[in-house]
Amino acid sequence: MFNALFEALFPRRCAGCSGAGVPFCLACSALLVPLRPPGCRRCGTPMERYVDECPDCPPLEVSWSRAAFLYEGTVRRALLRVKFDGARSTAEVFAPAIAGLLDGARLPDIVTWVPLGRRRRRARGFDQAEVLARAMASAASLPIAGLLRRVVETPPQSRRSASERRLGLAGAFVAVARAPARVLLVDDVLTTGATAAECAGALRAAGALEVGVVTVARSLGGPLPPRCYTPAGLQLGSVVARERSSR
Repeated sequence: MFNALFEALFPRRCAGCSGAGVPFCLACSALLVPLRPPGCRRCGTPMERYVDECPDCPPLEVSWSRAAFLYEGTVRRALLRVKFDGARSTAEVFAPAIAGLLDGARLPDIVTWVPLGRRRRRARGFDQAEVLARAMASAASLPIAGLLRRVVETPPQSRRSASERRLGLAGAFVAVARAPARVLLVDDVLTTGATAAECAGALRAAGALEVGVVTVARSLGGPLPPRCYTPAGLQLGSVVARERSSR
């Protein structure tokens, strides 16, 4: 009864534009760009055929990576709302999509996340990567623990080159517990992979042998195959959307 009353008083809105529609309205769902195979076996970048590695692969500390969507349009707006508008529930919307990235993969021994520094976490009131990781682990019935701590507060990385990011992030993360053999690292966006690589390095130093990375979105410079673009009006997670956009 309480949940029904809460929904009546505070109905959930589109995660992309706050309009009517859950999890996305028709207009926003038409702008989702899923990253689908075939493509790079290591990082999942869509291509016209399978390859073992590609120029977009993250640094070698990361065993493999996958992202659900291209970081543009609806997904970019939704994730910016999470970061800067405190839209915590929006992060949870993406949990089924990133859990689905594990289909066919060896399941990890544990799930963890890329942690915010104390200052940013205090300012936002939550850590968006932790919210994503916990919702995803719940959806996939996987164990989860916070294995990392950020010990260096780094400035925003968006305007830095890959080499500048890597240099600026050196030593920024340490493991706070022994890591099992296979660890799955969760974050919201993967760009150059510098942050993921630093986290993976810390996890490997703590005992991990394989560190996979899953994110909601991937920032890529080049064009994607036309099959990646979802037909207008299809909702996130819909079976019809998955079938039609893969034809």
